[in-house]
Amino acid sequence: MADVKVIGAGPSGLMAAEVLASAGHRVSIHDRMASPARKFLLAGRGGLNLTHSEPLETFLTRYGDAQSFLEPAIRAFPPAALIAWANGLGIETFVGSSGRIFPTQMKASPLLRAWLRRLDALGVRLLTRSPWRGFDSTPTILALGGASWPHLGSDAAWLPGFAAKGIMVHPFRPSNSRFLVNWSPHFTGRFAGVPIKNVALTYRGRRVRGELMISREGIEGGAIYALSRHLRDEPGAPLVIDLRPDLTEETLATKLARPRGKDSLSTYLRKSAGLSPAAIALLRETGTAPDAHAIKALALSLGPPAGLARAISSAGGVARDEVDEHFQLKKAPGTYCVGEMLDWEAPTGGYLLQACFSTAVMAARHLASMLEKG
Repeated sequence: MADVKVIGAGPSGLMAAEVLASAGHRVSIHDRMASPARKFLLAGRGGLNLTHSEPLETFLTRYGDAQSFLEPAIRAFPPAALIAWANGLGIETFVGSSGRIFPTQMKASPLLRAWLRRLDALGVRLLTRSPWRGFDSTPTILALGGASWPHLGSDAAWLPGFAAKGIMVHPFRPSNSRFLVNWSPHFTGRFAGVPIKNVALTYRGRRVRGELMISREGIEGGAIYALSRHLRDEPGAPLVIDLRPDLTEETLATKLARPRGKDSLSTYLRKSAGLSPAAIALLRETGTAPDAHAIKALALSLGPPAGLARAISSAGGVARDEVDEHFQLKKAPGTYCVGEMLDWEAPTGGYLLQACFSTAVMAARHLASMLEKG
């Protein structure tokens, strides 16, 4: 039995603590906030998306250029294992229409309460208002988070300590963020917060399906998040929006060929093309002709991401070659980095939490095995 520290009481830190305590070690979790898992609770407010039900081979591709970096950890603790873990806490799950997996209660708070009870029963000590104070000789797992939603705890205050140690950390950038668009006040006054569902987006040859959400500052939603890294890193091209992806241009043109009669243009487009009021308003806002070709290829110019502080997640972090295959720091043996503080990103859909859990399990299992060997 050894004394082990986990720094950070988000999902990565809590999972690492559980694995280590289950292996018989004395674990203390330190977190600088007054209560644990603040961002986790916020993420679960609209429905806690734990993971995704798609085949694992497809699932792994969602991590882009970080796939090879994360794949061993996710294979070792895959979505099926995460679901079984949640079930073991008494949290039942279901698969949504998009393939995403949620707790039946949809919220994070019941899961967190059950989890904290389990950790308490394992003897884990939770020390709040206890920030990381730098590297020491105690076996440690760092789960310090990225740099989005800093007021919830992930403020990257750990960066100077890593710089002093000579550990490369790539700058944090917004991921899964809204992108700025210079909307008119009239448009945002009516449609801010309104989704446009079942669209297809194409950007520099990449096409995704999903929904958009109009915001006062710009545009966001699942389809935007799926293209987030490309919109951020390869700016300058128009985002092409297909407002009726289930119809061919020819079929849509036939529908629009019916006489308009006394209908207003909005009523005509709603009846003939099946467009929502927000989609019709988007055509007007962008000066797009209401014909079949334009409805299936509306071009929208985007500005930069809205900013890191309110992005769902962050890209960047501890460079991949600074850690070994178990996420142990090469320049600080016995100290591991897990979760969002590592250099990877993923779209929403369950991929973010899955990688946070999987990296924590990988690191904690390895640390436990090293401690057992003495």
